[in-house]
Amino acid sequence: MIDVQNFADDRDVPLGKVGVKGVRYPITVLDKARGTQRTVASVDLFANLPHHFKGTHMSRFIEAFQRHRDDLSMPRFLEMLTEIRADLEADSAFALVSFPYFMDKSAPVSGLPSAMVYECRYEGSVSAGGKDFRVSVAVPVQTVCPCSKAISDRGAHNQRGVVRVEVELGPFFWIEDLIAIVENAASSPVFTLLKREDEKYLTERAYDNPKFVEDLVRDVYIGIRSLERFPRFSVEAENFESIHNHSAFAYAEYGPRKGANT
Repeated sequence: MIDVQNFADDRDVPLGKVGVKGVRYPITVLDKARGTQRTVASVDLFANLPHHFKGTHMSRFIEAFQRHRDDLSMPRFLEMLTEIRADLEADSAFALVSFPYFMDKSAPVSGLPSAMVYECRYEGSVSAGGKDFRVSVAVPVQTVCPCSKAISDRGAHNQRGVVRVEVELGPFFWIEDLIAIVENAASSPVFTLLKREDEKYLTERAYDNPKFVEDLVRDVYIGIRSLERFPRFSVEAENFESIHNHSAFAYAEYGPRKGANT
């Protein structure tokens, strides 16, 4: 059959990224407690398109992902991108895979179990210049404002927030370990299922452990740096303020940026 995508194009405009975006697909990821976990991902797969090609072969992206969806560890993820690059005769290939990750979590006093969800993302690229693979996880937390506690005769305002950690892969690690660092740095973690005795415990724990958004980012940063596993990482936190009509935000990063002078 005629392969229109391989027709020559004379407009002399190379494209940085072409591919498929927002593909919903079942995947299997590693799970510290159970070995593996099945979830559903939103997948973006791209390659560059040299100026002389009219189009790319979109089906080849899906074929490559189908072959690797049951093992998205770093080596296999980069192997998938290497295959896409070769299949499409491209200089570079890119992938972004976002998915909900579930952990069984027991309430702190009642001990009742429930499933807690964390939004995770794998992102990588392969080109002649090298390979890159990053993992990020978004962890919901609770914080109590230290200023509000210090100036108020009764109580202090608190808020739910999200901390996102992104790490560049060095040695193997578990997503659960990053989640634990974040939750331990917050005024308190959050849960899906709580009884009254749990709510009392968490409310009092948070009040006794107030944190600015700046405190939260710094404490998570120190916790991740102490692992000595990641050449680069970043930490950002957004607090959805309860008495302000805006969010509070803080960000920190560790290690040289790609392309930066060191």
